[in-house]
This record gives sequence, C-alpha cells and structure tokens, in this order.
Amino acid sequence: MSATSPAFDAADTHAMQRALQLAARGLETTDPNPRVGCVLVQGGAIVGESWHARAGEAHAEVRALEAAGARARGATAYVTLEPCSHFGRTPPCTDALISAGIARVVFATEDPNPEVHGRGAQQLRAAGIRVEQGLCSEAAEELNVGFFKRMRVGAPFVRLKLAMSLDGRTALASGESRWITGEAARADVQRWRARSSAVITGIGTVLADDPRLDVRAPPDARQPVRVVLDTHWRTPATARLFEGSGPVLIFGAPPRASATRPGPLPIDRQHIRRVETDPRNLPAVLAVLSRLKCNELLVEAGAQLAGAFLRENLADELILYIAPMLLGPQARPLAQLPPLERLALAPRFTLRETQVLGPDLRLVLRRGTPET
Repeated sequence: MSATSPAFDAADTHAMQRALQLAARGLETTDPNPRVGCVLVQGGAIVGESWHARAGEAHAEVRALEAAGARARGATAYVTLEPCSHFGRTPPCTDALISAGIARVVFATEDPNPEVHGRGAQQLRAAGIRVEQGLCSEAAEELNVGFFKRMRVGAPFVRLKLAMSLDGRTALASGESRWITGEAARADVQRWRARSSAVITGIGTVLADDPRLDVRAPPDARQPVRVVLDTHWRTPATARLFEGSGPVLIFGAPPRASATRPGPLPIDRQHIRRVETDPRNLPAVLAVLSRLKCNELLVEAGAQLAGAFLRENLADELILYIAPMLLGPQARPLAQLPPLERLALAPRFTLRETQVLGPDLRLVLRRGTPET
C-alpha cells in the first residue's frame, strides 16, 4: 500500500472527522498558528484527544498524548495537519509521538510551512512509524485556508464583507446606513472578525462612521489587528478604533509621496504602528500583512475600497448580507467598479453557503467558478 494513497476504512474516517471537529474549536484562538486536532485510537477506542488552543501553548498531539498517558503506546494518531518537526515556541510534535510509542500516524494534509513540509512525515517514518496521509485533506485545508494561502503565495486569504439592500445598495445618498441589517447579521459579523487575523478599512469609513472594528464578546477575546489604509495620514487620534487592547496599523504613503504629514496618535499606546507603505498598492499591503503572519483578512470598507479589492482580483471570498428592503437608484452602490464591455469579463463567484439570519440572508461566495 502506498504511503501517499492508502485505503482508509470507515473507522479511519470517523476518527479524522472527530479530529477536524476538535481542530475547529481553535477557530478563533490559534492565530497565527493553524487549527489542528488530534485523536488517538487504541483497539478501536479513543484513548486521548485534543486540539491546539493558542499559539505558544502545547500542540494538539502533545495534549492528546498527555490525555492518553501509557495507553498511547501502540496507538494510531489521527492528526489534521502533518506533525511539526522543528523547534518553534514549542518542541517538535514528532519527537513527542516517537517517544510515546505511537505505531501509526494518519494525517490529513502536508504542512505548507517550508520548515515542516514533508519533514515531519519523514522523521516519523525514519523512527519506524507507519505514516499515511490524505484522509479528509480538503476539509483540513479549508479549516486553515488562510494559513495555507500565506505559506504558499505570501498573502493572506481575503474576505470582503458587504451588506446591501435587495437592489444592491449600501446606504442612502445622504450616507445613512444604520442599520440595513438586523441584530443577528451584525452578531454574525462578530464571528467573522473573531476568526480573522486582521480587519481592514479605509480612511473614508473611519472619518464617516468611526468604527471600532473589534470583537465585542467575550471580554477576553483575541482581538484581530485593525488596519486603516490612510494615504495622507488623516486618522484622528480620537478614533474609536484606538480603543481596546488590540493592535492597530495605519498604512500611509511615505512623506515624499504624501501631501500631509502624519498627525499625532495616542502616545500611551505601544500597539499602534504607522507603516510607510502606499495603501493604494494593495498587493504591497497584503505582503506586509503576510510578513506579520496575517492568515485571514476581513475587509470592512466602503464602495471605493471594496471596488479596489474586486477590480484587482484580491478578494478570495465575499461575505454578503442581503436585507429585505429597497433603497432606490440614488442610494450608494455596493462597490465602485469600471464599466464592462462584455458580460464575459464580469468577475464571477461560486455560491458556497446560504444562511438566514433573522430577517436577512447571508451568502458566502468564493472567487471563480467550480471549473476554475
């Protein structure tokens, strides 16, 4: 039987699905690390299981081994990601699996991190452990879609959050928009923020709406990095996004390219940083965020910035909330896009999920068609 294309049975699938369920418990807490679950099976019974909870804490394999104790010897370990083989903030998981006497390791997908990729499996095999991979690989990658993209292409996975009326409008011509959507939809946005590495907006939204862009609950929730694209450094020191404990990055043009000198910021906030990268260069902004280990980026912005992400094909996914109301042709559009000469040139998305949230509908759409 090939190590890369083994024949898995129903018991293998059941155990890996359980490991994926465990990994999802870290959806809002593990960043910038991947979400990983581990299940140990001995004699057809689960003898230990766990998940990676937070960066810097024990990985899923180590916690599962601690739960199993001596029962881990001779067991099969089902892991949603290739066990790490390098020293980071914690020791290698491969060493722990070998020391515990694990007989077989089944992992869903290889780790895209160059420090691990293939080396974890190689080290386990060298120790005489039977290693198989590929079980539930698509589900495992989807759970860490941002981590995989960052490791492979050096950019975060970008979600564009939009809310509109039935006729595709986001606010009245006057700018009034609170609230198009109901409480259930706004609570759902909080969950998308909570799983994101960063939330990004433009200076226009900051000046018009003064958003906080944080996660409201629970009180000790991990806060995403809040990012403002502010070419001419106009973010006021009194902006509400400076409230709370989460880090804030303000991208602005270098002094020679900006007509405005950076204004004052709260001097007692060590987590606030200016980044001299032209915010009009969105790929450069994404590259900086990738170097800062940003896996998933949530865009919450107005029509101009939303349109820029769409025009440059930088939005991997749309989170679209539709409210059952009509705002009329004079209301503000969803995104500023250039006119199309042919329908074939229209950006296309694949519908992945629909959910009713109170009176509203939420769509999740992935860029491209199923064929692409």
